[in-house]
Amino acid sequence: MKALVAVKRVVDYNVKVRVKADKTGVELANVKMALNPFDEIAVEEAVRLKEKGIITEIVVVTVGPTAAQEQLRTALALGADRAILVETSEEVQPLAIAKILKGIVDQEKPELIILGKQAIDGDNNQTGQMLAALGGFAQGTFASVVKVDGGKVQVTREVDGGLQTVELTLPAVVTTDLRLNEPRYASLPNIMKAKKKPLDTKTPADFGVNAAPTVKTLKVEPPAERKAGIVVKTVEELVEKLKNEAKVI
Repeated sequence: MKALVAVKRVVDYNVKVRVKADKTGVELANVKMALNPFDEIAVEEAVRLKEKGIITEIVVVTVGPTAAQEQLRTALALGADRAILVETSEEVQPLAIAKILKGIVDQEKPELIILGKQAIDGDNNQTGQMLAALGGFAQGTFASVVKVDGGKVQVTREVDGGLQTVELTLPAVVTTDLRLNEPRYASLPNIMKAKKKPLDTKTPADFGVNAAPTVKTLKVEPPAERKAGIVVKTVEELVEKLKNEAKVI
């Protein structure tokens, strides 16, 4: 069984994001970039399934600039077998990414397609669902447990009301949630081996996709600064301030 895992290059979650001076976007110059945390969980799940003998090959793919090779090499060091970079300098949006992934799926014929449920930069939570719709695949989103048995995959989903378990017929799309697993660290020997693993480069045009954004960002602003809080001594003082200063009661 082959698994296709889609990943994204994002600003490292430990970095404090800064807005550009001209407010056209987020400052990326000299900023540490990393593998999207949800996608790291997706890679880990595929590797665990391979270690169980369920998956025989893991193909990892990303859509982005040349520098995104670094994140693909990280995924290869974590246990993926080969990588595909769909290279573009455009700010590719979810539908275009889903169309590109659909083209890769048509070529690679994976039985299981795994993605993080969302990227921590755009927080769109759309690509997996769009890919499933374009390909007519079953989908299990927000996965906290994944069990593959024969031609089916059982996915326990985290939903507002608790947990929901669905059984999907392969091929299927699974998007991973935080509690699915805890990703491993890449060992030095595996990092060195990853440098020799195959990494193919494609373009959106190879899949007949126009990667130009269809939604234009007009302005990006940081959230308004909040005033420091205060400690009140009595309930009466709290009520008085809520009534006369905050004016919420």
